[in-house]
Amino acid sequence: MSKSSGAGSGAAPEQSTGTQQEAAGGNRGPVPEVAVDQGLEDLLGFIRDARGFDFTGYKRSTLGRRIRKRMDDVGAQGYADYRDLLETDTVEFQTLFNTILINVTSVFRDPDAWELLQREVVPQLIADLGPDEEIRVWSAGCSSGEEAYSLAIMFAEALGIEESLNRVKIYATDVDEEALRDARSGQYPARNLESLPAELRDKYFERHGGHYVFRPDLRRRVIFGRHDITRDAPISRLDLLVCRNTLMYFNVEAQTQIVDRFHFALREGRYLFLGKAEMLLSDGERFEAISIRQRIFRRRPGGSAPPYPAIPMKMRPGMGAEMQAVSRTRQLRDLILDAAPGAAVALDEDGLVVMINNEARGQFGLTTHDIGRPFQDLELSYRPTELRSLIDQATHERRTLRVNGAERRLGSEVQYFDIVIQPISGGQGMPVATNITFTDVTLSTQLKAEVKRVREDLETAYEELQSTNEELETTNEELQSSIEELETTNEELQSTNEELETTNEELRSGNEELETMNDEMRLRSTDLNEARAFLEGVVSSIAAGVVVLSSDSRVRSWNRGAIDLWGLRADEVLDEEFFALDFGLPTDGLRQIVQECIASGKRAGPVVIPAVNRIGRTIDCSVICSPFDGHNGGVVLLMEDVAESGGS
Repeated sequence: MSKSSGAGSGAAPEQSTGTQQEAAGGNRGPVPEVAVDQGLEDLLGFIRDARGFDFTGYKRSTLGRRIRKRMDDVGAQGYADYRDLLETDTVEFQTLFNTILINVTSVFRDPDAWELLQREVVPQLIADLGPDEEIRVWSAGCSSGEEAYSLAIMFAEALGIEESLNRVKIYATDVDEEALRDARSGQYPARNLESLPAELRDKYFERHGGHYVFRPDLRRRVIFGRHDITRDAPISRLDLLVCRNTLMYFNVEAQTQIVDRFHFALREGRYLFLGKAEMLLSDGERFEAISIRQRIFRRRPGGSAPPYPAIPMKMRPGMGAEMQAVSRTRQLRDLILDAAPGAAVALDEDGLVVMINNEARGQFGLTTHDIGRPFQDLELSYRPTELRSLIDQATHERRTLRVNGAERRLGSEVQYFDIVIQPISGGQGMPVATNITFTDVTLSTQLKAEVKRVREDLETAYEELQSTNEELETTNEELQSSIEELETTNEELQSTNEELETTNEELRSGNEELETMNDEMRLRSTDLNEARAFLEGVVSSIAAGVVVLSSDSRVRSWNRGAIDLWGLRADEVLDEEFFALDFGLPTDGLRQIVQECIASGKRAGPVVIPAVNRIGRTIDCSVICSPFDGHNGGVVLLMEDVAESGGS
C-alpha cells in the first residue's frame, strides 16, 4: 500500500496490534505525554515549508526513527546538519521521502476481506442504486495501483465488463509521484500477480514479454492523481472508500481529521473499507460495523459538516447602498470574465471550482453545475494534461507555471492548448485561489508544423540536388578506376578463396573447442546451483536463529529463525554492523565471545542473555559462537530461546 498521507493498502506495520488499535481510535485510556524533540519539529517544519510535504501529523516514534536512520547513512551529526544538507542537495529530499514512506501492496491483498466485500457489500451497494446511477469509488493511498485495479476487477465481475465501463468510476490517489507513475502504467511483473487466479489474470491483463498490462478499456475508468488525505479536499459523493493500513501512521489528532473527511466524502449508507491494523471503535455514532474482523464499515444516516466550512461575512449598519454598488461591480466583472475569449477556470484555496467562463464550458463540456465541485473530480484536471500536480507546485512555489502545446484528442481530431496556472495571493501574500487559462493554439501549432515540414523538404531537396551533381562528377572517374580495380580484384579473389578455406578449418576446430567448454560450464553451473539450493535449504530449515558475521562484524546471513525470533527482515540487516543493530537482543554482551572465537578459531559459549523477542516477550536467549571458515573468515552465531529449546 502506500506511503504516508496518501498511503493505503499494506504499509508495513512496525507496532504491536494493541498499539495500532489505540492509534486508530480505540478507547484505551489516556495517551502518555511524550517529550517534544524540538530539533525534529524544526526539521519537519522546514520540510513542510520547502517541499509542501506535511509530516507533522505522523507519529513521532516511527518518523524520528526513519529520519535518524537516513541521518546515520549520510553521516549527519544532528538535525541542524541534516537540514543544511537538504538545503544544498535536492536529491536527498527524494531519498528521505523514500525512507519515510513505505509501499507494500498486492492484488486482492488479504483475500478474506476482499471476498467478504465482494460477497456481501458490493451486491448490496449495487441493489441500493438505480440501474443507470454512477458508482463512485476512491482508493486513498493506491501506491503502485494494485488496489485500484483490484477494485476494477471486482466491479467488472459483479456487473459485467460492459456495464462496469458505463457506470463505475474509480479515483486512485497517493502522495508518492514515483508510485503514481508505476500505477498509471498498469504494468506488473508476473510475480506480482501470483496471488491472482490464472483465469482472472488472463481476462484482465495482457501479457507483454515478462510483464502483464491491465486491459486498456477498464484502465480508462481508473483515474490516478496526487492527493494528501491530511491536507487536500476529499473526493465527494462516494459509494465506497478504501483506505487500508494508513491511519496507524498518524497521531490521534490527524486521524480524527482524516476520519472527518472520509465521513464527509461518503454518501449515507455507503461503505468504508480499512486495513486490519485500523479500527473505528470510538466512532460508532457515525459508522456502523459490517465486519469488525475485516474492517468494513457503513456510514450511518445523518448530516456531515464539510471539512472546510465557509465563513459568513459580517454585515454593518448603512451597508445597503454600498453592497448594491459592490454587487453591480461584481456582476459586471463576472459577465466580462464569462465573455473572455480564452477558456478559464478558477479554483479556491481548497481546490473547489468557483468560476467557469463561457468559453471553458463550450470547449470542455462543463456546466454551471460543476461549480462547487472539487477540481480533481473533473476530467479537465488530468486531460489534456495532468494539472493537479502543477496546481500544487504553483501554489507552493507561488509563481505562474506555463504548459505549451498540451495535446487533447477528440476522436480523430487533435487540439493544442497553451495553459497558464496562476496562483492568486491575498492581502498577506498567501495563496487564496488559482486561475487556469487555456489558449487554443491548434491552428498556429498546425501551421508551424506544416512550415517546418515544408522547410525540411526544401532543405532535403537542395541537399539531394547538390549531392547528385557531385556524384555525376565523380562517377566518370570511378568508372575508369573500377576497370583497373576489377583486373586486380580477380587475382585477390583467388588468394582470398585459399585463405577462406584455411579459416573455415580453423573455425571448425574452434567451434568444437567452444562446445566442449560450454558442456563443462553447464555441468559446473548445475553443480553450483544444487549446492547453493542445498545450503539455503539447510540454513532456512534451522528453527533457531542463525546469523553469520564477517570478520568486521557485519551481517552476511540472517536465516528465517532469526526473522521469527527478532522480527527483523534479512534485507533490513544485511551488510549492517551487527553490534549497531537495535533489536531485542543486547548485542554488547556478545562482543567478548565473538572476539574470543575470532582470535582462537574455536567455538565459544554458550552464553545466556536476557532479551525481548519480536512479540515483546522477555526470554533467556542462548548464544553459541562458532568460527566460520568461509570467505575472509568470521563467525556463526546460533541463537535459541532457552525455554523453547528445553532449557539446554
